[in-house]
Amino acid sequence: MTRKSLPLIEAGEAAPGAPERPLDPARRAFLRTAAAGSAVAALSSCGLDMEDFLRKHFKELSPAELGRVLAKVEQRNQARFGRKTTVRADGPRPGVEFGYGLDLSRCVGCRRCVYACVRENNQSREHPQIHWIRVLEMEKEHGVDLAHSEIYYEAEGVPRPGKFYFPVQCQQCRNPPAAELNPDQHYLGNRPRPKGVVEKCTFCIQRTRQGRYPACVEVCPVGARKFGNLLDPESEIRKVMETKRVFVFKEELATHPQFYYFYAT
Repeated sequence: MTRKSLPLIEAGEAAPGAPERPLDPARRAFLRTAAAGSAVAALSSCGLDMEDFLRKHFKELSPAELGRVLAKVEQRNQARFGRKTTVRADGPRPGVEFGYGLDLSRCVGCRRCVYACVRENNQSREHPQIHWIRVLEMEKEHGVDLAHSEIYYEAEGVPRPGKFYFPVQCQQCRNPPAAELNPDQHYLGNRPRPKGVVEKCTFCIQRTRQGRYPACVEVCPVGARKFGNLLDPESEIRKVMETKRVFVFKEELATHPQFYYFYAT
């Protein structure tokens, strides 16, 4: 079955000559918070005992205090965007380690996952658009070969003859690579982040901690995306791991991802 291909809008810089927007209060507050986070990271790198530092300088929020903080965030959202929002702070689900599988034999390259991710995670929808998922069109005769892939394919319908599709996104690596380091850094900018700091895909934490699928899994029209608890031997992702041809992307980096590709057929 041929499916309509959604267009891909490339992320780019703002239009030349566009006027700079003044820094709004929310952005200033964010920068203050970022500066505080950077300071804590710097103290940690100096060998300071962080537990001792936190006991002296920070106060753990009680449930009531946390509720008030979240209520204030909802009020700010209402004032800024004119829409009612619900902001939660759900903790991790006990006994759960999520894993993600993608069936390359089913993916048709429709890009619905790309735009479901944009909608769900409030990524930029104006120019430039921000995409955390990219779908590569590849040639069957070359197999999985980035040198023979095309990200900007335009097609009225997919899949196209002689092609297959390879979505790429955050691989949720247990051991993220650090060999490729830009030594020219800014204190509040491109310094290496502490392990565990996520600035993109969280497996839709706002969904998964409520027992739901990530948005890209839910929207896939052909069921190519599988998701579940790696610690549960009865979960769908464990069944995939144990019965299918499974591989990881760029295995030579030894990053130990929690995102797996497989062929069901």
